[in-house]
Amino acid sequence: MGLSGLLVSILLTLTWRTDEVDHLGMTILFCLAIATLIQERKETLIFKSSVLPTILGFLLVAWLLLYSLSTPEAYSDFVRIYPFVAGIGLALIASGFNGLRQFWKELTILFFLGIPRVIVSSTIDISPITAKFSSFLLWYGGFEVTLDGVFIRLPGGAVEVYEGCSGLESMSYLLGLSVITLMMFPMLNIKRILLPLVAIATGFFVNGIRVSLMAVLAASQNKPAFDYWHEGDGSMLFAVGAVLIFGFICFFFMKQSSKPSLTDDQSSI
Repeated sequence: MGLSGLLVSILLTLTWRTDEVDHLGMTILFCLAIATLIQERKETLIFKSSVLPTILGFLLVAWLLLYSLSTPEAYSDFVRIYPFVAGIGLALIASGFNGLRQFWKELTILFFLGIPRVIVSSTIDISPITAKFSSFLLWYGGFEVTLDGVFIRLPGGAVEVYEGCSGLESMSYLLGLSVITLMMFPMLNIKRILLPLVAIATGFFVNGIRVSLMAVLAASQNKPAFDYWHEGDGSMLFAVGAVLIFGFICFFFMKQSSKPSLTDDQSSI
């Protein structure tokens, strides 16, 4: 418990230094979800390890501690990989190789806290897809829009859709929230498949609306409003809106899953 508290404290400190408030909030939420899962199963957990997994676990923890002393510029991807590596290390120390199976739910949640985003951002750039979708929304809304790669051009101005505005961050967070929901609440099999897909689609769709709005503001030369929705509190409002929309979808899915199904001895009216 002491080692876990130390690792969480270091993680939150490093995340704070990256100046990513949204990721800091998500990290706290994910840690609370894991603490809840462990609390519910504390009486059934087996804490017994051997020499080899204990050494491997401490090596992983030592690597995290040493890398934490690097320059802040290296923290962006590190704080997203850190939780999963720390979880594996702690599981090995606490319960050996069997701990990886015993804590599979917690490790899965930690994996989806940031690793999918690191993998996708290092392999593909979804900015052109976001630019096409936002351009389509503007065209459908009656605007004279032209698309030039990742540049959305309107009469009077243009915006560039770079990786930070591609919606990957929002999609990653909502995907992680869907995993937490699946781990903590029972759902039907089809909904267990649909929920992550809906999470990704919701993050992408809400961000596409945000990019379209910024293109309109850039074309109107309204720089204060553009800055507000781009880097100010307005960007957080879209993030909160995406979470709320996804929350309503989760509530609907769980409500449908809780309805009793008809059996052979029952008849519908």
